[in-house]
Amino acid sequence: MRNRWWASTAFAAAAVAAVAACGSSGSGGSGASAGSSSSASAPASTSASNTVKTAKIGGATVLTNAKGLTLYTFALDTTTASKCNGACAHYWPPVKGPVTGTGISGKLGTTTRSDGTVQATYNGHPVYTYIGDTAPGQNKGNGLNLSGGVWHEVVVSGSAPAPASSSSSSGGGGYGY
Repeated sequence: MRNRWWASTAFAAAAVAAVAACGSSGSGGSGASAGSSSSASAPASTSASNTVKTAKIGGATVLTNAKGLTLYTFALDTTTASKCNGACAHYWPPVKGPVTGTGISGKLGTTTRSDGTVQATYNGHPVYTYIGDTAPGQNKGNGLNLSGGVWHEVVVSGSAPAPASSSSSSGGGGYGY
């Protein structure tokens, strides 16, 4: 019984550390990012890795990167600033811009992040991938409330499936009841 208590305490401590890392945004300036640009087409030097496409996931057509990984938006972002920096950007890597895409409904563009890098945008919103998605067709980040806000897959048609409820448990207060 005593060993089980220590094991669950160690697990809880690891979980708290992981959530704390996701909740930290590193640099917290409110107006740290520069404005968006509305370039719908990228220069000819854009490589194939900077293309976006669509894929059908759970009844919705979503935006993906060239590797087929789902793209996400962060609820706290504005059309002129990314609010995901530091540890947040480790778990939610910003998509480097500019990007191109054929047959994409919506507007592709860019914004300049607080660190000076250029991030891709869709309809003015900065876009990201999620390190929890390890293969095409996954949307494990959809609906997660991490880093201070909710993450949404970029839906270009259809309706987004209900997010999985595996990110949090309810009841018991974490004491194993």
